[in-house]
Amino acid sequence: MTLRQALTLATQTLATSEHLRPNAHRDAELLLLHTLQIPRTTLLAYPTRELSPTEQSLFESHIARRQKNEPIQYITGQQEFYGLPFKVTPAVLIPRPETEHLVESVLHHLPHNQPLRIADIGTGSGAIAIALAVHLPQAQITALDLSSDALAIARANAETNNVANRITFLQSDLLSAITNEAHFDAIVSNPPYIPQTDEPTLHPEVRDHEPHTALFAGPEGLDIYSRLIPQAYTLLKPNGLLAFEIGHGQREALSTLLTNWHDVNFVDDLQHIPRVALATR
Repeated sequence: MTLRQALTLATQTLATSEHLRPNAHRDAELLLLHTLQIPRTTLLAYPTRELSPTEQSLFESHIARRQKNEPIQYITGQQEFYGLPFKVTPAVLIPRPETEHLVESVLHHLPHNQPLRIADIGTGSGAIAIALAVHLPQAQITALDLSSDALAIARANAETNNVANRITFLQSDLLSAITNEAHFDAIVSNPPYIPQTDEPTLHPEVRDHEPHTALFAGPEGLDIYSRLIPQAYTLLKPNGLLAFEIGHGQREALSTLLTNWHDVNFVDDLQHIPRVALATR
């Protein structure tokens, strides 16, 4: 079977699913490139190259996994975030472009040329903590997560991106493992914020494959915020920054939860939807 034939057949296979049909060709091509470990230019230049039996079998197994709505990132084991490479597994939420707005907002508000202490709550793959460490070379970051499996992935990603010496990883339910008061210059988080009632409406690749503990937060999606915000107030220095990602339609409720904070501000994403909440202690 040639590369062109394999790509055509895989595209047709994925297009039989209503969920996968819109991106069937893109997904098939990405998985073919991953299977063969070749750049797209090679695929375009040598469409009649024959796949070996081993390559064909591996590619077909990847397509079969995608047919079950498994995210591309879990099949390839990788995802780029803020221009950096990250290993991802089903133990962690897949880093998304929307979360880059959170990183940009924090970098905009913090000085880049002085020592800082930052906490990243629910670090998952470590994407936020690592991106901040790369761009704030004097920052010391504490990355916390309830999942030991997620922390193992985050540590590996910190090593890959050469910032492991400035990130401390702690297993913790939110900030419960931190005891020092007035400790941090900034606390950041992309917490679970999807209402449990929204579960049936989610795309099956999210609903059926990504960790629910990183997605859902009670009937209105506010359960984690209601715990995180007061904990952060205790552990931030005066004028310290709290920054976190928010879900659609949550701005008003979060404004209420942030009543005792100063300089409360919301940052829109590219669709003009409030995506990031910022406040100072």
